[in-house]
Amino acid sequence: MAYYYVKALHIIFIVTWFAGMFYIVRLFIYNTEANEKEGLEKEILQKQFNIMIKRLWLGITWPSAILTLIFGAWIVYLTWSMYFTPVTQNWILIKLGFVVALYAYHFTLQKMYSEQAKGIFRYSSNQLRVWNEVATILLIAIIMLATVKESMSWVWGVIGLLLFSAALMSGIKIYKISRDRKK
Repeated sequence: MAYYYVKALHIIFIVTWFAGMFYIVRLFIYNTEANEKEGLEKEILQKQFNIMIKRLWLGITWPSAILTLIFGAWIVYLTWSMYFTPVTQNWILIKLGFVVALYAYHFTLQKMYSEQAKGIFRYSSNQLRVWNEVATILLIAIIMLATVKESMSWVWGVIGLLLFSAALMSGIKIYKISRDRKK
């Protein structure tokens, strides 16, 4: 019975964590674009974006990442004999690999957060748009593995993920072209 409550809490914090990661990069983009402005406009925009970034990152995203990890570990503890027997199911190991990649992504966002807080803007707004989609790709991979499990064709899974990634990158390229034309 505890399993279902722990799983529900795990999913809730996954959702809030992803919401934070998706939105924080948008704020990084807006802050980067505000940095290209002049004078009072730049000062006002960056002051507001820095407040929003700090509150989102420290008040929602980090706590959600930690609680996701705690409840995820609790699920592993509760289901150890089901998934981690001598004949280990490959999907859970691959899913955990993507989860490790997701935490690595989270730490890259932490680095960007720290840099922008110091006024360092290492990436262009377009580079940040591309980076924002990494979370989407990881989300799809993790959800597909968690729901479809062993019945997924690995070949079609990889092909699907690559095609989706190509479609996302094409969309970003089209958006950049459209935006450049308006300028």
